[in-house]
Amino acid sequence: MAADEGLCAPVTVGTPPGGTTTAGELATDLYELTMAASYLRRGMTEPATFSLFARRLPARRGFLVAAVLADALSYLERLSFSEEDLAWLTGHGFSSEMAEQLGTLRFTGDVLAVPEGRALLPDEPFVEVTAPLAEAQLVETVLVNQITYQTAIATKAARYILAAGGIELVDFALRRTHGIEAGLAVARASAIAGFAATSNVEAARRFGLRASGTMAHSYVEAFPSEEDALMAFVEDRPGPVTFLVDTYDTKSGGEAAIRVTRCLGLSEDLAIRLDSGDLDRLARLARRRLDAAGFPQVRIFVSGGLDEYDLERLRHAHAPIDAAGVGTRIGVSSDAPSLDSAYKLVAYAGRPVCKLSEGKTTLPGPKQVYRRGFRRPDVLATRHEPPPEGAEALLVPVMRRGRRTDVDLSIGVARRRLEGDLQALPAEALDLHDPKPQQPVLSVRLARLADSLAAEHTGSAQRLVDPTG
Repeated sequence: MAADEGLCAPVTVGTPPGGTTTAGELATDLYELTMAASYLRRGMTEPATFSLFARRLPARRGFLVAAVLADALSYLERLSFSEEDLAWLTGHGFSSEMAEQLGTLRFTGDVLAVPEGRALLPDEPFVEVTAPLAEAQLVETVLVNQITYQTAIATKAARYILAAGGIELVDFALRRTHGIEAGLAVARASAIAGFAATSNVEAARRFGLRASGTMAHSYVEAFPSEEDALMAFVEDRPGPVTFLVDTYDTKSGGEAAIRVTRCLGLSEDLAIRLDSGDLDRLARLARRRLDAAGFPQVRIFVSGGLDEYDLERLRHAHAPIDAAGVGTRIGVSSDAPSLDSAYKLVAYAGRPVCKLSEGKTTLPGPKQVYRRGFRRPDVLATRHEPPPEGAEALLVPVMRRGRRTDVDLSIGVARRRLEGDLQALPAEALDLHDPKPQQPVLSVRLARLADSLAAEHTGSAQRLVDPTG
């Protein structure tokens, strides 16, 4: 099967056929509205820059994977308050004047972002938003919600790809995610990471992915015998066939699949699915029996609460497994379900600002991230300073004056970016058990700016500076 099938066409985003976000504009934290209304009332409309980044990586993460630009840009483009929204606000503490000002608000700013699929490190911005203060403040909750969740999922999915090696992966997460929108997000993020297909039919339709599915144990149980069930499934289902063979006994289920395959003269696009038990042992047993029966082309598909460590063990054991369905643990990124992310003001009205709270210090001013191929640390720099020699700027314009640029949001392009970064990252960052992520360094200019603001408020601080200047 073609892993890139349907992945190279640009994704049309929007609500609903593009991204996964469908919530209204009141799906935000109250203080965002309160602050925005106050800024508007006081005429504080100068440009502000906010930076969205992760302070540190979760345990057992040597990198993060940027994701979710499609949803973020769709949200920003359609930002507006309906009459119903405004009526609710005026009935809950907002004056008519405040509601009227919010009613005219649209997002008119600029956005720089790391393209989907790129690997990111601590403190490196996913996104920087520059817009009139109220606009830039108001979008915080949705951007943090969407970008950090989907980045966590894309990172988890990339770990599955690293663990699986040549084992093809299929997204089975929909029934276990925390909501339907989350299920759509997982399907898209896992496709960026390199998954071959999804069981989520709407995600397949919306994002141009390959839909894949087998049968449930209930289907087998509904028939008088396994053989009757498998026969009916072949007769009634067009396309590739995967027999679920462990409803009662894996050995007898496998024999039933062989008999049906032989009886109907099946030869192509066949697989058996193992969903429980010792998958290594059962896969070896099934492979021997299929080969002896003259069906070496029948693939072996496994599932059943698999995480990346299960896949790594199966791969290292050289278990004869061709594909795996993964759901629960990727759908909620079970071992690292959240990121220590932040959306912080870094400049207002041309004045760089920062936060100096203990353990939550932020870096001032609009920024750029320069990458030197992972052979040397990334450099966090001020936005417009010259890049280090041979460096690539990671943050690119994705929105100007409230309208997206011609940035390519296709899944296939994002997948190729990630493939390139995974090949370039050092082995210690890719380790699944005890990774050692690279740490970016500060340019001299950014370090001096940060120290000058720190000295102004509390005293100077030492920074990790790029020695090349």
